Amino acid sequence: MTDAIVVFNAGSTSLKFGAYTADAAGSLPLLCRGRIDSMQGDPHFLVKDAAGKPMASHEWGEGHAIDHPAALRFVIAWLEANLDGVKVTAAGHRVVLGGTRFEAPVLIDGGVLDYLDGLAAMEPSHQSFNVRGARAFAAAFPGLPQVACFDSSFHRTMPEVAQTYALTQDVRDAGVRHWGYHGISYDYISRQVPHFAPAARRVIVAHLGGGASMCAMLDGKSVDTTMGFAGVSGLPMATRSGDIPPGALFYLLRQKLFDDASLEKMLYHNAGLLGLSGTSGDMRELQESKDPRAIAAVEHFVYAMAKYAGAYASVLGGLDAFVFTAGIGEHSATVRAMLCAKLEWLGVKLDRRANAEGGPRISAADSAVSVWVIPTDEELMIARHTWRLSVSPK
Repeated sequence: MTDAIVVFNAGSTSLKFGAYTADAAGSLPLLCRGRIDSMQGDPHFLVKDAAGKPMASHEWGEGHAIDHPAALRFVIAWLEANLDGVKVTAAGHRVVLGGTRFEAPVLIDGGVLDYLDGLAAMEPSHQSFNVRGARAFAAAFPGLPQVACFDSSFHRTMPEVAQTYALTQDVRDAGVRHWGYHGISYDYISRQVPHFAPAARRVIVAHLGGGASMCAMLDGKSVDTTMGFAGVSGLPMATRSGDIPPGALFYLLRQKLFDDASLEKMLYHNAGLLGLSGTSGDMRELQESKDPRAIAAVEHFVYAMAKYAGAYASVLGGLDAFVFTAGIGEHSATVRAMLCAKLEWLGVKLDRRANAEGGPRISAADSAVSVWVIPTDEELMIARHTWRLSVSPK
């Protein structure tokens, strides 16, 4: 019998998962990964093996909703029935916000989940669904250990001045601070950078996907990051606005163009690249489009990154390496080239052929700043922490 760790990322209408062999050495080879989508109206399941080859699919039928407990039970039952000799022994969960209580991954119990649920008002687009997935697993499989890994934890190394907003003490005590997100991805990349650029101490990493952010790292530790209190700030994203002046939001409320709920929906779901282009938040579609609004949306995205890169180079006291990761970062040679052109003043010199081929190194040999494309693996990072806390020989 082979023990396995399953990693879950629970969303409002989806459940993503990855299964890993939990051997004594902790090498954690991937068994498969998959997802259940459209759980509230047309749920469908798809799983692929470690090489990306489809293994199985299932559809419940349009109009047939399933909840998180049903989805979790289906996934575990499928894994144990279809992966020969595999038994699930632990689960790891992505949770966006760990608050002030959790600065590292933690074994889950009822008290942990109650605390995390209480943070949902700070980050409503993800937190409550992440916690719901962990609660559902605990109810369905009460004997199995679970570990929560937090996107905010990696950024607790930021200096206090970077975590603090210029607000009164009572407001700060209520939890309004610079939390930072995408930390599981940055944790993984921080461990990969020494394999590619061992001498690089001052590093900027751009995690560019549907959600996008940048992180300044010194010696592998977070110094600053673009996402702030919630996951809507910083860079413009597929459908999220990025930085907006608070006065503009007050104005929209005073003019009664929005209430708090519709304003939140606009900022999270109808803004960003979609709002700028009026057509799509998908970078692939925008790059192929001749529509001036699509072209302007891509330029705006790169411009925002260039601003933050300059600020972070200042915070770091210089720059040794720049890393692109996640969907856009790993696959868009156009976006990488556009940003590198704006960073030539920092000493970036792009190797156009290497960039077109996807790297891993895409800077010229004589570039003062090395530039890299390094694929991220958040699920593996969660699996490693889960193994360490629940499986690893003590």
